[in-house]
Amino acid sequence: MTSTDSRTASDSTGSPATPAAWWTKAVVYQVYPRSFADSNGDGIGDLGGVRGKLDYLAELGVDAIWLSPVYPSPQHDNGYDIRDYQDIDPVFGSLAEFDALLADAHERGLKIVMDLVVNHTSDEHPWFVESRSSLDNPKRDWYWWRQPGAAGVEPNGWGSAFSGPAWTLDDTTGEYYLHLFAKQQPDLNWENPEVRAAVYAMMNWWLDRGVDGFRMDVINFIAKQVELVSGPGAATGGGSPMGTQIHDYLEEMHAAVFAGRTGEHLTVGEMPGVSIDDAVLFTDAARAEVDMIFQFEHVSLDQGVHKFDPLPRSLVPLKHSLARWQDGLAETGWNSLYLNNHDQPRLVSRFGNDTEFRYESATLWALVLHLHRGTPYIYQGEEIGMTNVRFESIEHYRDIESLNHYREAVEEFDQSPASVLAGVHTMGRDNARTPMQWSDAAHAGFTTGTPWIAANPNYPEINVAADRAAERSVFAFYRRLIQLRHENPVVALGAFRLLAADHERLYAFTRTLDGQTLLVLANVSDVPLELPADVAALLPGAEPVLANYPVPPAGTAASALRPWEARLYEL
Repeated sequence: MTSTDSRTASDSTGSPATPAAWWTKAVVYQVYPRSFADSNGDGIGDLGGVRGKLDYLAELGVDAIWLSPVYPSPQHDNGYDIRDYQDIDPVFGSLAEFDALLADAHERGLKIVMDLVVNHTSDEHPWFVESRSSLDNPKRDWYWWRQPGAAGVEPNGWGSAFSGPAWTLDDTTGEYYLHLFAKQQPDLNWENPEVRAAVYAMMNWWLDRGVDGFRMDVINFIAKQVELVSGPGAATGGGSPMGTQIHDYLEEMHAAVFAGRTGEHLTVGEMPGVSIDDAVLFTDAARAEVDMIFQFEHVSLDQGVHKFDPLPRSLVPLKHSLARWQDGLAETGWNSLYLNNHDQPRLVSRFGNDTEFRYESATLWALVLHLHRGTPYIYQGEEIGMTNVRFESIEHYRDIESLNHYREAVEEFDQSPASVLAGVHTMGRDNARTPMQWSDAAHAGFTTGTPWIAANPNYPEINVAADRAAERSVFAFYRRLIQLRHENPVVALGAFRLLAADHERLYAFTRTLDGQTLLVLANVSDVPLELPADVAALLPGAEPVLANYPVPPAGTAASALRPWEARLYEL
């Protein structure tokens, strides 16, 4: 966001009332560097690997690359525990290599968006090392410290996102520190203005270096419900710890970091647990907080009592959820569009059929998602239809969330290892973190060494080289979708209207702008689907734009959709 950015406001016909910000027609590609491409054979992806694939990303047609953390880190949470905000971890390269990557990306018209992780640091960060050293250290109040509760236990009932309590007793001073995630990730105290000033200075340092914005990790958690921190407050598993100060902090951040800067920048806030009303406030351009947010409602619908308790896929709640957010941010604000990222299972396995109809379901969900109103995010490998992995043993997994859950469920709650592992197979974050599958060479062409996590065994069949050579290429389909968003304003800005809202297999909607209407039809199932009469009535005279099967000739009323068929028409 810059001081000159303006979001598009639309009237009831979908006609833009103000000029559109650049990111309304942009597509962002997320790179998880550790698993993307290894340039030096040590088994870990690095900046050199990303730099070597820039032409690939430019050919795909994306506008920006979001880099997951590459800062120095002990890697307890794969880089989301940061030891130094203003350097590059040697495992990924150096600042000089980052500068070279940035320059090469900009030469190709690609922006670089950094991951900003400022709810917490590593416990090895110099700030925390000082903070824990004594009760009267000047940085003591840079983190959340509390004395043991009345019974000599944690100050309140908050639980960690990675299992166990959100408080750890530190022997040096006999007090507990707060960590909403791993115990190696102590939470910064944003109530302290010195903390905020230090963070803003760091952000300005990266922007001065040339980066194009930030994806802000769990940014709404920087504001805590302070009245609950020291008391018996509700566990975080039952709601968000977010405090009302969050708007003040984000407005202050914008003023201290982005206001007055020229150029095109992007700010997207990851915000678990927020409502549509919250999102309208966060993304209202007049308030100058963030450009867009990541919300979690639609990717929580298939979870039972906890994340690793998957429920059967159900299309109707998913449609209703996404449509609510489309409608809720239609007049003010902006959506981020995603079904995949480094924390989510692979979309073709989660929402589609990753065996018999892998190509069809991968391209169906691509068409459906990219034709919503908002900025689409592509996660590495999504553009070739990569699938979930099913390792035979927990020993093959690396993610702290999955490992802690498995240990707690098996050892403390006496659940069967097989049943717990089944949940990890379906919902674990390592599904998205296996190496990018470039070719059928050893380790999927990711590395010449031994990869930090094994490649998905299906890489000889599913890889970039094979997909791009195929007659039906997922990559080529994504290229066309991105091109449509760049070239056709209705794709970026058109008003959204859901059709057949309660149909259990049909995902259908229109996008309308300045008298132009696009129609999306998608059969989210393994069997043919006869269109409802009111939807079929729209087809005569409609012009096909894009589809993942051969499309019936223009002017014909083809009222049946094949398994996982998706079509885009202009009416």
